[in-house]
Amino acid sequence: MWSKSPLPRIAYFSMEYAIDASIKTYAGGLGILAGDYLKGSKDYNYPIIGIGIKWKQGYTDQLIDENSNVYDTYHNYKYDFLKDTKLKVKVKIYEKDVTCKIWLLDKFKLAPLYLLDTDLPENDNRWITNQLYGGFEDSRLAQEIVLGIGGVRALRALDINVDVYHFNEGHALFAGFELVREKMNTGIPFDEAVKKSKEEIVFTTHTPIIEGNESHSISRMISIGANNGFTIEQLISLGGCPFNMTVGALRLSRISNAVSKLHGETANKMWKNIKNKSKIISITNAIHIPTWVDEDMLKAAEDSNSNNLWTNHIKNKRKLISFVKERNEIELNENSLLIGFSRRAAPYKRSNLIFSDMKIISPLLKDGKIQIVFSGKAHPLDDTGKDIIKNLVNFSKQYPSSVVFLENYDMTIGKLLTQGSDVWLNNPRRPLEASGTSGMKAAMNGVLNLSTLDGWWPEACRDGINGWQFGDGLQSDDIYFIDKHDANALYEVLMNKVIPTFYLERKKWISMMKNSILSTKDYFSVKRMLEEYYSKIYIK
Repeated sequence: MWSKSPLPRIAYFSMEYAIDASIKTYAGGLGILAGDYLKGSKDYNYPIIGIGIKWKQGYTDQLIDENSNVYDTYHNYKYDFLKDTKLKVKVKIYEKDVTCKIWLLDKFKLAPLYLLDTDLPENDNRWITNQLYGGFEDSRLAQEIVLGIGGVRALRALDINVDVYHFNEGHALFAGFELVREKMNTGIPFDEAVKKSKEEIVFTTHTPIIEGNESHSISRMISIGANNGFTIEQLISLGGCPFNMTVGALRLSRISNAVSKLHGETANKMWKNIKNKSKIISITNAIHIPTWVDEDMLKAAEDSNSNNLWTNHIKNKRKLISFVKERNEIELNENSLLIGFSRRAAPYKRSNLIFSDMKIISPLLKDGKIQIVFSGKAHPLDDTGKDIIKNLVNFSKQYPSSVVFLENYDMTIGKLLTQGSDVWLNNPRRPLEASGTSGMKAAMNGVLNLSTLDGWWPEACRDGINGWQFGDGLQSDDIYFIDKHDANALYEVLMNKVIPTFYLERKKWISMMKNSILSTKDYFSVKRMLEEYYSKIYIK
């Protein structure tokens, strides 16, 4: 397939991949997208392979103690299912050779995924591939050297010819450095080598906040070897000073994409003053339907008998309720409105927005009119994010029969929540949500979205028909004002539309469930996304 395909051959570089709940090679949305991308590539026979890292301890298992404090735990995982390619490559870190072993993951019905591993007896720096996003700045740079420079060298060792190198976020930028260095080693000047390399590289940006885009001091990059032989002036010409990984990727790719239409507008505004950057277009993220969506719900949506839709939904709701009882020893009521919310714990996602006015929300929780199941993780080094989780856990203690927090969020919890909730709540401050694929999963499972007009939702929302919007798309730099405005809007829609429809207009609710599934299942599937990647950025 790889050699015979008439389509461009793609090497997809990503720091994380969500393949299966048992494989701890992912942290959140970036990995979910990458995993779905490789699964779709396999399903539709595209000539795509993945390049990543074999994380010995994966991402944090994040647990909560009796005082609601959040703490991180790590475990060594077995990867018995990986194939040993018998090949190794070397990269230089702190001017010392570090050997990277190449493993192949080709199970779980996905395109071939090659994982690099430094946990070898011959390495002093065995720790580099220990923890996904673990450690501080030098650890991150070392990991990105392995992914990028090591990834290109792995392709050469594997004798895999590539037409396009696709960087999923700026972590993979050093692969571009290696492509440039290869050309310079043949005598091509730096500027010409950059120009030629750009023709081979495409880049996907995800982070809609400038401060959230990774940057490093030039001196730190040179000391660890991330410059890959480039001079200070050459580094600055690509990523500025301090060196911004996203800016470098925008300048070293021939075309870039944001991950929703709104995010495309945001990204172009964010980076408008960056000279010599690639054009940023929009390709909205999508999901791998067989992984996330209950096939019975899809069939029921096509069926004229609406009772089947509700029956199948209740089946999924009971699964979620059973899981909550097993994990948290709390018995939720299947006849009460169940709201799901699972996000990375970050201030702009406003996990506690629904608790803004306790005079409104408290009676609903005490009477069992609504139930809320939360989940999510904070970055291991993010104390603010951990405080957000602690706050939610304390609400669950205050309302033990109506508010639940499921610790150690993973693919299993994500699937149960997006299949078994009645409503999917999403309330980021617009326009700070790049895409938000969990809402797509919910929508295709007949779980009605209740969301601000951010990320993917403006492209899908038909208010009152396939879900609800709140906040009217208003944006403001005044955080106090916009939070109060959006909280009031949330309460208005929840009290006057969502709750009455659920309890008093079941026929309309089921009709909305059907509309939710039918209006999203095609456009927000990974098939459409892959087709757009080929037509818009892979094929020149």
